[in-house]
Amino acid sequence: MKQYLNLLKEIKENWIWKDDRTWTGVRWIFWMQAKYNLDDWFPLVTTKKTFLRIIIVELIWLIRWETNIKYLVDRKCHIWDEWPFQNWVDNSGEVVSKDYPMYSKNWLELKKEFIKKIKDSDKENSWLKKWWELWPVYGHQWRDFNSQKVDQIKNAINQIKVNPTNRRIIVSAWNPAQIDEMLLPPCHAFFQFNVDTVNNKLNLQLYQRSADMFLWVPFNIASYSTMLILFSKITGLTPWTFTHTLWDAHIYNNHINQVEEQLSREPFSLPELKLNKDIKTLEDIEKLEWEDFELINYKSHKSIKAPVAV
Repeated sequence: MKQYLNLLKEIKENWIWKDDRTWTGVRWIFWMQAKYNLDDWFPLVTTKKTFLRIIIVELIWLIRWETNIKYLVDRKCHIWDEWPFQNWVDNSGEVVSKDYPMYSKNWLELKKEFIKKIKDSDKENSWLKKWWELWPVYGHQWRDFNSQKVDQIKNAINQIKVNPTNRRIIVSAWNPAQIDEMLLPPCHAFFQFNVDTVNNKLNLQLYQRSADMFLWVPFNIASYSTMLILFSKITGLTPWTFTHTLWDAHIYNNHINQVEEQLSREPFSLPELKLNKDIKTLEDIEKLEWEDFELINYKSHKSIKAPVAV
């Protein structure tokens, strides 16, 4: 994963300071790009333990057209907890928000109660249906763009199969008409497929408008690489190159020490990702669970914790 580590080093050495939406402050670089070849290894960061189970659970959740966190919570995936929880704290009127400063002991305890209520409740619980929602985020736009029944994922798969030279095989999560309805506008805004018809290989490029380099970019790399593998399988192609284009690549000020620690570590050899289930259709992908995957020869340094900027 030298490509990813080189991006961190470049920001560390050539950064520009600016404030940001979260009031945390960032060190950033405008426009970066890295390419990951999937021919014989899987690009999962080894300089800190990166939990592929969480990444794959989230990816299947997105592909399944989901926009609430019940599916994730039930599978012990908590990477989206903060946004619906903070929305509830700020807007429900059930608590006094100033009594729960973000990441305080009170805030953390209340979040545990909120998540437990989601886990223990039926999906049709009216209170939860209101407050566990992220509204029309990624999965909604991918499968029902602008709530107009435009299934971009299905269309992309069809174009890969029947019109592989098409230069318009694009899936967009960025929808200006519904941005204000989303708890978090999409950071990974759109992606595009390219078919090498000579060698029967599939390539994927992601355009990411905003990139939290320490926390989320390792997840994005592994998630879209997994997507490339899955879509290749159901279209009869070989997964080849994932290209990651980063528009605003930044390290939050409260992640600097963590980045220093990560860069001090020597990377291990990369693992292999194996799918132990035969898949032929998009519907087969929707039914996958983490247990259907096998991560082979993954060796990593210990995890490094850092706060999420909400």
